[in-house]
Amino acid sequence: MFSNLKNVFKVPDLRNKILFVMAMVALYRVGVAIRVPGIDQDAVRQFKASANSQGALGFFNLFSGGAFASFSIFALGIMPYITASIIMQVLGVVIPKLEKLQQEGAVGQRKITQYTRYLAIAISTLQATALTFIFGNGNGNAFFGAAQSLPTNLRLLPDGMWPRGYLVIVTLVGGTAVLMWLGELISQRGIGNGMSMVIFASVVSSLPSGFYSVWAEKNWFVFALLVALCIGIVIAVVKVELAQRRIPVQFAKRVVGRRMYGGQSTYIPLKVNQSGVVPIIFASSVLLLPVLLTNLLGSSAEGSWRFKVQQWVDQNLVNSQNLVYITLFSLMIIAFAYFYNSIAFDPIRQADQIRRQGGFIPGVRPGPQTERYLAKAVNRITLPGAVFVAIIAIMPYLLLWAFDVRNFPFAGTTVLIAVGVALELMRQIDSQLMLRNYEGFLK
Repeated sequence: MFSNLKNVFKVPDLRNKILFVMAMVALYRVGVAIRVPGIDQDAVRQFKASANSQGALGFFNLFSGGAFASFSIFALGIMPYITASIIMQVLGVVIPKLEKLQQEGAVGQRKITQYTRYLAIAISTLQATALTFIFGNGNGNAFFGAAQSLPTNLRLLPDGMWPRGYLVIVTLVGGTAVLMWLGELISQRGIGNGMSMVIFASVVSSLPSGFYSVWAEKNWFVFALLVALCIGIVIAVVKVELAQRRIPVQFAKRVVGRRMYGGQSTYIPLKVNQSGVVPIIFASSVLLLPVLLTNLLGSSAEGSWRFKVQQWVDQNLVNSQNLVYITLFSLMIIAFAYFYNSIAFDPIRQADQIRRQGGFIPGVRPGPQTERYLAKAVNRITLPGAVFVAIIAIMPYLLLWAFDVRNFPFAGTTVLIAVGVALELMRQIDSQLMLRNYEGFLK
């Protein structure tokens, strides 16, 4: 292991890339500590104590690396860009022009990336405006419900929206634009996917303080048990992330001129967890929609149907410790995993590509039978992967019920993101080392 790390720093080009990534991540963490102008510091401290809990605020705070809780210039994090990327991927299925751009290679991908940037800026503008008006005017409880336990009349902007509130909106949108720029710089001049590295730095930033809080609050037996559980979760996530179903493909021999081509065998790798953390993001966003709709109804008298609906939503869809919330969250993760896989992998297009290249799946006829075979294989492997992601997502709530541990730092979405990005980074470093005749990490 140490010899492999030594080989990484022997190659000047690879060493410079890794140092560049570390410098960009350090710059990002410095930006997390810089608060937006005009914010009441006492109110921010109260808001931070509430945002560290599970639920909607905790989910936003996780992906921003703690920037959302402190209302820093990177409070929105990279989530507007991730949301825009998912929207563009979904629209690529229903809009013919985007689907054509996806098939044009690098030129079309550059145009799609540009459209994604514009959409990310629009989404960040909407989110920054909403968050500034909600928390700046002290309406956080009205938006997230009473179960989030925000302090009453918490106003981050003591002097009102004008003029500092609009400066906060511009600062938050500018922070998202800077994060997109840093992510693209990492992708171009560093190693690994830049956006993934930004998310990785966000989710692992809370690990040291989280483990220390568990050590301070619980006895050594519970702490040792949770550390052992961490190791087990990491091993399970690594196995599921690397697990794949390999569909064999045989290419027929063909003669072109005096040369013979084809005849080789290959396979189509179908990952068990192809969707990653996207179903968790979808499910969390959808569960917030009833909260938005009930708040649009406005306040109502006690005993009316509006009051009963709002009370049910606050108790079941806002409170993350409720059994109804956990059940709906799990089922929606499984459903969105199937939805995302149906978009990411098209059996009809894959079967047509195999046919045009002169290939076939042994024992399966080309055409509709190949399409049905691939669709059946994808549906079979999606279920265990989706169930596994759902179990990992509700792990913090199970730990809260079993050990009374809040905000366990290495459970739920954190471990999926951290392990997934770390594995991808190791693959890229390994390929760089193999190109230079060095032994890599993976064996």
